[in-house]
Amino acid sequence: MRAILLASTLVLAGPACAADDASACAEGITMIRDALALNPPETALPKLRKALRVAEREQKEGEFDECLDAVADARKVLGR
Repeated sequence: MRAILLASTLVLAGPACAADDASACAEGITMIRDALALNPPETALPKLRKALRVAEREQKEGEFDECLDAVADARKVLGR
């Protein structure tokens, strides 16, 4: 009985987690775009552009966990 309850809870929580990831992905893409608009150091530009490209591609594909990985890479470059 507990196993069924746990399984049903995880199944129902799935869409909510995906919505949170989608929102965080969109916010991350906005953060990267804003950082690029502020003219970051030349050494950071290629890494930020790549992170933005990957994040946007993964967002379109619905792979929000990979989008968040790209956003995390951008945050490392920015020191955030």
